[in-house]
Amino acid sequence: MSRLRRSGLLVVATLVAGVGIATLTGCSGPAVTSFAGGWGQTGSGQPNLTITDDGSFQGTDGCNRLTGKGSISGDVFGFGPIASTSMACSDVDTWLSHADTAKVDGSVLVVYERGGAKIGTLPKQ
Repeated sequence: MSRLRRSGLLVVATLVAGVGIATLTGCSGPAVTSFAGGWGQTGSGQPNLTITDDGSFQGTDGCNRLTGKGSISGDVFGFGPIASTSMACSDVDTWLSHADTAKVDGSVLVVYERGGAKIGTLPKQ
């Protein structure tokens, strides 16, 4: 085999091995998910949240203002205690005020209540 051909094979083998190592390295850690940003619709009566990098959040369930400080554990956002106003609004589903945890699924924030039942979704703004 010529020296040039052997060098080319060595380069290809090194690249393939490097890709394999990079692939394994990328899969070995937990998924990095950013919860920061705006989620939901901003129209009247629509639920929405803004979550900051430190886990603080504020928004509305479509009727009442919501605020609090959450935490991130792996790919789960935990809402922690939610402070809320107590206005009465007709024809508004205030499901977001019952949020316990959330996960990002593509460009959607999937929200779960205590006990793990899915209660709603908020698209990324």
